[in-house]
Amino acid sequence: MLFQPINKNYHEFVIDRDKDRCINCKVCVRQCSYEAHYWDENRQKVMHDNSKCIGCHRCEALCPTAALTIRRNRSEFRPNANWRPVFLQNIYKQADTGGVLLAGMGSPVDIPVYWDRLLLDASQVTNPSIDPLREPMELRTFLGAKPDKVELGNDAEGKPVLKTKLAPQIKLDTPIMFAAMSFGAINFNLHRAMARAATELKTAYNTGEGGLHRSLFKYGQHTIVQVASGRFGVHRDYLNAGCGIEIKIGQGAKPGIGGHLPGEKINDKVSETRMIPIGSDAISPAPHHDIYSIEDLLQLIFALKEASEYKVPVSVKIAAVHNVAAIASGVVRAGADIITVDGMRGGTGAAPAMIRDNVGIPIELALASVDQRLRDEGIRHKASVVAAGGIRCSADVVKAIALGADAVYIGTATLLSVGCTLCGRCYTGKCPWGIATNDPRLSKRQNPDVASGKLVNLVQAWSHEIQEMLGGMGLNSIESLRGNRDKLRGVGLSETELDILGVKHAGR
Repeated sequence: MLFQPINKNYHEFVIDRDKDRCINCKVCVRQCSYEAHYWDENRQKVMHDNSKCIGCHRCEALCPTAALTIRRNRSEFRPNANWRPVFLQNIYKQADTGGVLLAGMGSPVDIPVYWDRLLLDASQVTNPSIDPLREPMELRTFLGAKPDKVELGNDAEGKPVLKTKLAPQIKLDTPIMFAAMSFGAINFNLHRAMARAATELKTAYNTGEGGLHRSLFKYGQHTIVQVASGRFGVHRDYLNAGCGIEIKIGQGAKPGIGGHLPGEKINDKVSETRMIPIGSDAISPAPHHDIYSIEDLLQLIFALKEASEYKVPVSVKIAAVHNVAAIASGVVRAGADIITVDGMRGGTGAAPAMIRDNVGIPIELALASVDQRLRDEGIRHKASVVAAGGIRCSADVVKAIALGADAVYIGTATLLSVGCTLCGRCYTGKCPWGIATNDPRLSKRQNPDVASGKLVNLVQAWSHEIQEMLGGMGLNSIESLRGNRDKLRGVGLSETELDILGVKHAGR
């Protein structure tokens, strides 16, 4: 061969195998779904191929003698501020393949994380803090349209009663929900784990665009069912199975484009749920072919309300883009009870890398602008706002609520809690941790009982921390924090950024 592709020897990770510790037990061979480890018959020992390693660290975690270490490849290109290694690698790959570069999970691009530039207030002498262990601390949240005003009356015994009829609401005991991840993109064990965890926590999880397996209908009081452009798994029973319905218009990780679940992931259970043939690709086009205006969206919203007999709220999920505030205003005026705004750092099973890393805006800026626009127009009470796309910890949740969110979705954090290591190869269907795969051998690595327990632990831990932070601010309910931007201060932000976020600089 006259020309050897540089990609063959330039790879991201190196497998270090300690020869003194390795006992050739073949655990790494069995665990690696990418076949980076293999048994060499001639040498009668385990060998490895560095070019196949994706950095998932499963072999390292399960090696019984701690003989393996996965590290970044130290090989470096000549420094060039304009032509960073990632661009060189991408060009080499595309010159070899002629294809679109796919990526999974959230964007690794170094764009500002505004959560880290926002600081919370704390109470002192004139406004004492509250001890959440000894005083009531309310995290309960209701998602749905609220009335312009409420009218109270008295019952026969003279007790106060609410006379105003309220729109349908989703009741959450904590403002944290599990984000939309479709059955097919992740496997049935994880869907069942999220359903169980949401039920135990008395919060909600989102089915994603792949429908809901009938065995999970019993968790419907804590399930938000999604309707996407492909209409996979959508039928009357499905629409009436959940506590809410969400129309997916956009996704933060890939605004403006559709989705594609490869046929390799469509097994019998996914086929039954999505109502498509086994092994066929599931393609969700970018636009809904019945929505080309706000008026069209209004018709779908009320068609779904009719189908569910006006018993549940209808949400609309939009991606965080430049004119997101105006879009949100139109969505509320079209009759949506909830708006989900998904920022560009949100995760995904598969997206073109160029779109994931270059399209959309961070959730912090989008959330603040949407909340302010709805307040300015006097329609903020007509819809709840849910923030998604880059929520990493309980402090992010508190800051999101202070910026105007009623609740948040967590997706990547959900997967991390059950073992995901952000290797970003979800689209291959070979997830070594048994998450983004329907391979029966790999899926077994996720025990739904264990996974559910981890999800419950995570949300309970975050909820306790939220109560501590609320108490430190002198607040005893999440309602008192919502949109209360005076509890935030910015550090190292420009005047424009502070203006969009609606917060003062620290020291003021």
